[in-house]
Amino acid sequence: MSDILIVDDERDIRELIGDILRDEGYDTRLAGNSDDCMAEINREPPSLIILDIWLKDSRMDGIDILKTVRRSNPDIPVVIISGHGNIEIAVAAIKQGAYDFIEKPFNIDQLLVVISRAMEAARLRRENADLRRRDVVAADMIGGAAAFRALKAQLDKVTKSNGRVMLTGPAGCGKEIAARYIHANSGRASGPFVTVASASIEPERMEAVLFGRETAGRGVEQGLLEQAHGGVVYFDEIADMPAGTQSKILRVLVDQQFARAGGTDKVRVDLRVISSTTRDLRAEIAAGRFRQELYDRLNVVPVAVPSLEERREDIPLLARHFIGQLNRLQGLPLRDLSEEAEALLQTMSWPGNVRQLRNVIERVLILGDGQGPIAARELQGETTSAGEGSAGPLAGGLATLPLREARELFEREYLLTQINRFGGNISRTASFVGMERSALHRKLKSLGVVTGGGNGRTGRPEEASEPAEPVRVSGAPD
Repeated sequence: MSDILIVDDERDIRELIGDILRDEGYDTRLAGNSDDCMAEINREPPSLIILDIWLKDSRMDGIDILKTVRRSNPDIPVVIISGHGNIEIAVAAIKQGAYDFIEKPFNIDQLLVVISRAMEAARLRRENADLRRRDVVAADMIGGAAAFRALKAQLDKVTKSNGRVMLTGPAGCGKEIAARYIHANSGRASGPFVTVASASIEPERMEAVLFGRETAGRGVEQGLLEQAHGGVVYFDEIADMPAGTQSKILRVLVDQQFARAGGTDKVRVDLRVISSTTRDLRAEIAAGRFRQELYDRLNVVPVAVPSLEERREDIPLLARHFIGQLNRLQGLPLRDLSEEAEALLQTMSWPGNVRQLRNVIERVLILGDGQGPIAARELQGETTSAGEGSAGPLAGGLATLPLREARELFEREYLLTQINRFGGNISRTASFVGMERSALHRKLKSLGVVTGGGNGRTGRPEEASEPAEPVRVSGAPD
């Protein structure tokens, strides 16, 4: 990009600068007053603005235009020029965000050097932003289970619109990854993705963090909403937002503008809002902790992100993904999973979901043997930390039962665990346990496990000492 807008009320000066810059290979546009200047910016934002600070017969002077540009197009570098320069004016211009200040009459070589540096700084900022966005795109969603495929199909539809999305699901299930997927595959992928961690911001600082502030000493400090202009703002755990801030966010969603703390000027923003929560917001509304109007504005497209329990088939795939990721980012050993470790991971309880799985893999890579595939024994210490009851009735109660009942309970629990592991797919379960499919069907029927269609999960008997009720198994087809 090399499009430069030259704004000066003296025709000879703006045309002279324009001729010189065109000879240097730049494209130029000229404006003699503030109205023409703003019209050019609104038509197509330039790569750089050369702006006279005094504009006769204009509604705004150079400082006013600078403030407006910094609000609506903060990435455009502005070089201020003036024939009435002094230290106070130069300091004021720099505080308002000007790249540099040059006093008339200026040396052309000096102006060219300043323009070159300003354009280079803007280019580096763009490259930095592109690199950050490339990291987001690279953070692909990983999985193939039925619940994951349903989620991804829903997200693919959402990316085509600009509607607000509410992501729900348990902690650690990947709601932020889903939000980043929406951003990376939408028309706003070239814009920023800004996360607002509602739970980690102190209530008294929330508004300054979101809306920014203006002070005499430090000038303008952009808030997160302003930083997200043209892209996506992601409210992580929206239920933790203070009640007072909720009403102001609601107004931003309606007007797409706000005033910074300590300021009076309105800042216009173009945002797509994605929010997430682990809580039941309807219960929060009933308890008076969340505004109904804000919920209605945010919950345009509700999307439920499944827990790891609902996508056990994906655990080996996710584990291998984390092994590769940790090898690239931290230099940890690049190891595979043994079949026994894979099976154990799929049968463990994961209350912390995908985040907990990543932590377990990282811990094993740090503390493990460091050579060859990860063995099941390296994960044995994780079965307790993965959640109580991960072994179900197999962990206790069997010693109080007669052999026949204990064997039936063991077989029932074992087969239910394997069916859950394979997403309800009876053929894959039969292959793993070493039975013919028809024989497995007969065994399940004798144990009171009924296979069939539907979207439910498998169940387990409540008490080991009671006769087992029939359990219906749902999931993938045979």
